[in-house]
Amino acid sequence: MVTQTIVITPTPTPTPTATPTPAPTQEPVAEAPAPEPVPNPDVPAEPIPEGPAVDNGAIPGAQAAPEYNGAGEPISYTVIEGDSFFDIAQRFDLPMQQLLRMNPKVSGLGENIYLRQVINLDWTTTG
Repeated sequence: MVTQTIVITPTPTPTPTATPTPAPTQEPVAEAPAPEPVPNPDVPAEPIPEGPAVDNGAIPGAQAAPEYNGAGEPISYTVIEGDSFFDIAQRFDLPMQQLLRMNPKVSGLGENIYLRQVINLDWTTTG
């Protein structure tokens, strides 16, 4: 015969510990306002000149014949294979920004032109 003795031990009571003091919260640091852009004093701020396109003749990248108005000014140009928007701007003596403003439907800063697309050269209208 085996005799077993069961001893019940009480569960120890936890010893309270000191509550940690929370770290002080930092106030959010206000970001300094962005400085106002200052124009470069050495470079005059010039507006983009606007005026009629001038056909300087066919060049590689702009070889098609433009359409002219009654005053003999080129008013439109139809893109052919091998053309680039930059070359079209150069041929007609127009700054790229002006030609882009005149042709808001041309996407990708002029990089996305396609065959038979009509480019507006009439600075008095927006194509």
